[in-house]
Amino acid sequence: MQRTVVINVVGLTADLLQHAPNLRALQQRGGTRTLTTIIPAVTCSVQATFLTGTLPNEHGVVANGWYSRELAEPLFWKQNNGLIEGEKIWSSAKKRDADFTCAQLFWWFNMYADVDWSVTPRPIYKADGRKIPDVYTCPPSLHAELNEKFGQFPLFRFWGPAADVTSSRWITDCALHIYNTRQPSLTLIYLPHLDYNLQRLGPNHPDIIFDVNAVDELCGEIIEHVEADAARIIVVSEYGITPVKGDIAINRALREAGLLAVREEQGEEKLDTGASEAFALVDHQIAHIYVKRPELVAIVQALISRLDGVESVLDKNGKHAAGLDHSRAGELVAISRADRWFSYYYWLDDLRAPDFARTVDIHRKPGYDPVELFIDPALKFAKLQIGWKLLKRYCGMRNLLDIIPLDPSLIRGSHGRLTEHADQGPLLISSIPELLPSGDVPATAVHDIILDHLFKHSGSA
Repeated sequence: MQRTVVINVVGLTADLLQHAPNLRALQQRGGTRTLTTIIPAVTCSVQATFLTGTLPNEHGVVANGWYSRELAEPLFWKQNNGLIEGEKIWSSAKKRDADFTCAQLFWWFNMYADVDWSVTPRPIYKADGRKIPDVYTCPPSLHAELNEKFGQFPLFRFWGPAADVTSSRWITDCALHIYNTRQPSLTLIYLPHLDYNLQRLGPNHPDIIFDVNAVDELCGEIIEHVEADAARIIVVSEYGITPVKGDIAINRALREAGLLAVREEQGEEKLDTGASEAFALVDHQIAHIYVKRPELVAIVQALISRLDGVESVLDKNGKHAAGLDHSRAGELVAISRADRWFSYYYWLDDLRAPDFARTVDIHRKPGYDPVELFIDPALKFAKLQIGWKLLKRYCGMRNLLDIIPLDPSLIRGSHGRLTEHADQGPLLISSIPELLPSGDVPATAVHDIILDHLFKHSGSA
């Protein structure tokens, strides 16, 4: 068995690789392949495919979230590993060698995975409304060890307006520490840094070079360290982010058609999924549309197909062809054009938006909200306002950190659909080129490629 490290550099593409000298050097002495990702090309779905070698119709992760028909509630960014159906890579490896061990570091669906070591973001939510940065670890004793060595995990630099390379720096330090002290057979590392400004600024912005340089430096540290230990390295990305110039307010269209229901709470409007004939849970450039009655499916499909920016709407047959025909999926799945993305907004007047709309709140919103990467530019003396609000929270006073704008035009990059050009899509780099198949690599093949790196001699592929 050969120790193997898999670095998931989300958002890395062939176009961006020219600005990454460490990753380019690994590519030159190893090998690289274009990776054909899945629909939806979003984190949770693609990672589940990497881990199982199957499509969403088998592993069940149809997006970063889905609608629970039993609870009549959207479920986004849940973390129980049991939500991925099927056998994962570490179980497959353990069958081959009982001495196999695995560290899963910040890949999603991390909690309660039957791995040897795991670390994942897990805020502490206090009764007074505070959200305190923290991580969940297995074994639990690892929590105090990491806090003592590296300090508190910088959660607010992992997502939100302050998100930057700081969180990827912490993850890198954590990964190297666990690699050295536990010596896992397989180490899975997730570095999120490129995701932020690729969405804020778009992939063609000149400042993106600095983001690629920053994450490349972290990758260089990992590569140099583990190669000195004769470990094998795989670098993989989940999707490519392409330029966008506007959103598609799909839920507003459903509401105006009389299909989406809201309820009023103290002057705010809340999406009432259980009472709606149809509504959409959006996730970047795809949207799952849940339709209550079968006789309305064709009507809703025709309505959504006419929206400006929608490229296609998958029905039962379309979902089957895309590998998305799972019970968690919507009755319909909409895919945007390359230059558009889906916003979750369902209110028609911003004055009636729910209070969570202007906050970083990944669980209450019925879909992914990239605008959480921005501070409202209309706020005067924003830093002072934020500091004052945080001080009041520190003193135990309830108050709302309502600093997020309601302006989807701020977003310059998105993903979720298949890219039209290979250089804009994801890739896979290996330090052992003989273990790569010829031609483009489908995302479903990553599972077996990892196993080959663990168990095959170089030259025996």
